[in-house]
Amino acid sequence: MPRRQLFVTTALPYANANFHIGHIMEYTQADIWVRFQRLQGHEVHFVCADDAHGAPIMIAAEKAGLTPQAFVANIAAGRKPYLDGFHIAFDHWHSTDAPENHALSQDVYRKLRDAGLIEVRAIEQFFDPAKGMFLPDRFIKGECPKCGAKDQYGDSCEVCGAVYAPTEVKNPYSVLSGATPVLKTSDHHFFKLSDPRCKQFLEQWTHEAGRLQPEVLNKIKEWFTPTEDGTGGLGDWDISRDAPYFGIEIPDAPGKYFYVWLDAPIGYLASLTGHFAKLGKDVNAFLADPATEQVHFIGKDITYFHTLFWPAMLHFSGRKTPDRVYVHGFLTVNAEKMSKSRGTGIDPLRYLELGLDAEWLRYYLAAKLNDRVEDLDFNPEDFIARVNSDLVGKYINIASRAAGFLAKRFEGQLSATLGVDGEAVIAKLQAAAPGLAALYDGREFGKALREIMGLADAVNEYVDAHKPWELAKKPDAAVELHEACSTCIEAFRLLTLYLKPVLPALSAKVEAFLQVAPLTWADASARLGAHAIGAFQHLMQRVTTEQVEALFTKPEPPAPVPGGEPIAAEITIDDFVKPDLRIAKIVKAERVEGSTKLLRLTLDAGEGRTRNVFSGIAGAYKPEDLEGKLTVLVANLAPRKMKFGVSEGMVLAASHADEKAVPGVFVLEPHAGAQPGMRIR
Repeated sequence: MPRRQLFVTTALPYANANFHIGHIMEYTQADIWVRFQRLQGHEVHFVCADDAHGAPIMIAAEKAGLTPQAFVANIAAGRKPYLDGFHIAFDHWHSTDAPENHALSQDVYRKLRDAGLIEVRAIEQFFDPAKGMFLPDRFIKGECPKCGAKDQYGDSCEVCGAVYAPTEVKNPYSVLSGATPVLKTSDHHFFKLSDPRCKQFLEQWTHEAGRLQPEVLNKIKEWFTPTEDGTGGLGDWDISRDAPYFGIEIPDAPGKYFYVWLDAPIGYLASLTGHFAKLGKDVNAFLADPATEQVHFIGKDITYFHTLFWPAMLHFSGRKTPDRVYVHGFLTVNAEKMSKSRGTGIDPLRYLELGLDAEWLRYYLAAKLNDRVEDLDFNPEDFIARVNSDLVGKYINIASRAAGFLAKRFEGQLSATLGVDGEAVIAKLQAAAPGLAALYDGREFGKALREIMGLADAVNEYVDAHKPWELAKKPDAAVELHEACSTCIEAFRLLTLYLKPVLPALSAKVEAFLQVAPLTWADASARLGAHAIGAFQHLMQRVTTEQVEALFTKPEPPAPVPGGEPIAAEITIDDFVKPDLRIAKIVKAERVEGSTKLLRLTLDAGEGRTRNVFSGIAGAYKPEDLEGKLTVLVANLAPRKMKFGVSEGMVLAASHADEKAVPGVFVLEPHAGAQPGMRIR
């Protein structure tokens, strides 16, 4: 297979708020596709950026008492925990306010102007007399001129999908002040999408095989066709806004700025430019190479901009146009649109803070994603059942049923032979690789995961037929036991490879357990043979109903506590670094006979051994709730001999100064992504 060159983006998030779960869904879809392409050995450049311009950010910054740049910087600073937490691995994250985007946007504009596709017209525009400014489309609301739906924005209707000019809105009002806007005249710059050259190009571009999904193409046909009343069809696009405005200045037009939707998609190119600058590579040569593929993942609400304006802007400014635009639907919860007020939304950061495994959600989303423009529904009961049944019950169970026997009876060494039945199982798994690759490449993730779990079922049927637990009791069945357990591990390796685009963190743990190099798709045709594996450790917990219920329970605001504990005396940095704080995994937790307060914790702090620590948290935690969790260990605390044994450190927990008045002990739990042995600095 020839090595592909891919330039991949997701839609740019608007930099006026943190990520919501819709962002995580889109980024996860793209990330899975990108990871699969890399497993195939292809060259991929996966970039994104903050969409940093526009009146909404300018107004929000004003309310916060910040400059727009400082406001955007604060939002950008909060992106990393989301991306890292959900294992979304962009190669580069940029901003549309970066110098590259200013230069590129102005260059695109000049080329469109030189091509005769920019026209300046005096237009009547809504002006807010209370705020003293022209109103952006999104700050005007009223009744849709097409279907009559109330409270629709000034540029498009969320009910019927119509796109229109703000002056067409019926009974308009200002979102900023509530005042009825008045019409004022101003010179505006238009991109002449109605030009016959644009229509001819777009009709050809949109119909090229594989570029757009069928349902997207059907929708675009509506936009090309004028209605009986003479409206509709491709209309010219107002690309300018009047000062005051936070954005990129239009060349040779004082007081005029590009509308955010002109410079936002150019942010894709700016981000790629910034990425290539860090790599020391020629971005223009990369984009000019006919082998380079440009792929965009977007939501269905921004199809119009990405399938009409964007390719036309690129083409008529002499640039490469997208090879494919992949459109997805929205995410609902229990078949309802998400609502914070009703408690039906999913806060991604709260999901992580509650200790829910990011890869549970990655798997669940992938299991529902396909190549069509369909909404996805998050059903809590289905989420619990699918994660526990598929990932833990079917997949992880294969390794856990075999690894112990291999360690105890064969010193972790796999058999060079697998027997007739074992060979048949492995051959079946290996034969599935080309079909799974086609499904991943075609974004049919749900179908791919169903096939993978079907393969896991076949392996578990093999285990049930050969019953290693019974073979282990027979003195003369050592060879058969060895082959059966080795077959399980070989199958587990293949299943891990097939799941790796969806479960990258878990796959890394499995690779460490198997003591193999990072898996690539080419490894589907390989075998482990007589290979030594490491000690098996717990890989994934089951999700509980309580965990998911907590996700949809609004956290109670902390009650004011009288007499809070005062801050301790000031220390220096030299004092701070004396305690060696390490991330530790709670491998095992158990009650201590003869004590009502203590739990005995077995901790893995990345030292190649475990530690025994006693902690007075028995009144706050059940042992089974702690196992598999990460915590913080004071690793250089002198061992302490106690009645029940030696305690080799201390785990950190929080509590109120007056524990009788405000009971509760809370063991510190590091953020998702931390690994045992990491030092806290």
